[in-house]
Amino acid sequence: MGQSIGVLVTEHIAVGLVKDNQLIGSIRLFPESGSNTPDILGGMPAGEIVERIGHEIEHVSQGQHIEAIGVGFPGINRHGLVEESPNLKQTKGLNLGEALASVFSDKGTPAPVHILNDAAALAAGIAATRGQLDKLVRAWFLGVGIGSGRYPAADGFSEGGHSVVTLDPKEQFCGCGGVGHLEGIMGHRAMRLRFLDLEPEEVFDGARSGDARCSDFVKLWHRALAAATATSVHLDGPGKFFISGPNARFVQTGLLDSYLNEMVKMSPLQGSAFEVIPTSDVTAIIGAAVSAEHAASAH
Repeated sequence: MGQSIGVLVTEHIAVGLVKDNQLIGSIRLFPESGSNTPDILGGMPAGEIVERIGHEIEHVSQGQHIEAIGVGFPGINRHGLVEESPNLKQTKGLNLGEALASVFSDKGTPAPVHILNDAAALAAGIAATRGQLDKLVRAWFLGVGIGSGRYPAADGFSEGGHSVVTLDPKEQFCGCGGVGHLEGIMGHRAMRLRFLDLEPEEVFDGARSGDARCSDFVKLWHRALAAATATSVHLDGPGKFFISGPNARFVQTGLLDSYLNEMVKMSPLQGSAFEVIPTSDVTAIIGAAVSAEHAASAH
């Protein structure tokens, strides 16, 4: 394959040129790094988001021949259609693949466009950058919401961040409105709603200082991730789980291992491990591009 473009859309838009599973040149960011408008996409109409993605892609391509364009986008995305996106609610029902393809066709750049979940792009990027494209790779992204990525992508919805990890009817903090979800415990937004008097980092600082309320929550936070991971193990088998995202800094892998071992007891399913990796747009950009290349070659 020649050069492809990878796009990651989360709280911002990041776009880069990819060749041979490596980033070529620098990343384009919107809003620019250091901007005082961190949630600008949340208040932007869907059509403007499409235009902005197209603008950044056009700037990165600089008239070069592009083999494929991959876009990692939050939510349930199938065949280019955004069926649901709890953190960018205005994009529900947007045919992002078709809209972007139309933009580039009009500009004389008819590269095939592939839309995938942002966490799936992260998992594909981990596989590509570690030379593991022939293996199962699973990743958790801990941010405003919780992303669950799997490579190779499986048929279905891949919304592991909305796994039910508790039957407590009071657990209603998930951005989608569901009860008992992983994101309702671990998501940054959910933690802020739960602790109206504390920021998430203050909660974890409080736990280290011995505050009982904070300590109990930190245990719940880790147990919830272990529970969702255990479900994945029981469905897909054991393996390594990569953890990234802004809130990965709170993870205590020893505690996770302990809880996971309590939940997975059948010997063929034991042996999983966690690895916290640096949070970087680069990995997901590469994953989006590689996924687009594979999708293009399959047609």
